[in-house]
Amino acid sequence: MKDIREIKDYQIVVLGLIIAVGAIISTFLFSHAVVSYQKLQNQALSVTGSASQEITSDLAVWKAYYEVRSKDLKSGYAKITADKNNVKSFLISNGMKEEDINFSPVSSYPVYKKLGNGYDSNEIDGYRLSQNVEVSSKNVDAATKLSQEAFKLIEKNVELSSNTVEYYVSNLDELKIKMLAAATKDAKQRAKSMVESTGGHIGAMNSAKMGVFQIVAKDSTDVSDYGIYNTSAKDKKINAVVNATFTIK
Repeated sequence: MKDIREIKDYQIVVLGLIIAVGAIISTFLFSHAVVSYQKLQNQALSVTGSASQEITSDLAVWKAYYEVRSKDLKSGYAKITADKNNVKSFLISNGMKEEDINFSPVSSYPVYKKLGNGYDSNEIDGYRLSQNVEVSSKNVDAATKLSQEAFKLIEKNVELSSNTVEYYVSNLDELKIKMLAAATKDAKQRAKSMVESTGGHIGAMNSAKMGVFQIVAKDSTDVSDYGIYNTSAKDKKINAVVNATFTIK
């Protein structure tokens, strides 16, 4: 009976040793797998890609307003209606289409007589009427020219104040997609050049984030954290930036 108990005790000890060794090996393998996974996770490269393209604006917007001063509203409205017709004729004669021209409603304000102390009295001395006009045209050169020759309306007795022409790109959404794709491609090429110089290889792209989108004058070096949309220059340059992260094999 004693020998049988000793054999059983021996078997239990051996079984315990086997279990202990197995646990150690399993722990080692699991730890190794975790470390390998963490290393793999840490083997990533973040790069910034960029792309630029020169473009010419295909949409011009010109704004102006004119005003009339009159003793009564009836004559004031008659004068500002005549001014509107003169402005419209001027715009059409300079290559603008009627559907490209937009007139705002007429605004009118009473003008009060002044007191001896310089303050306004309650007595109306006349009226001031004004109207805005906006032209939005694909004929960029013609819109530019009319803004430079708007002073000729003075000959028609129109008191017009003109703003500078604003230049826009009508297909900007399409260009954004194109430029961001080019910037992403540039980011991948930069990452590839950096990694291959050390014997590594670029894997999948983990993430990509659009950076600041800049539309500046053609020869400008302006940069802003909030982005720029230059409307004063007809010839522009689009700059797109993408921040991307790639795995390293």
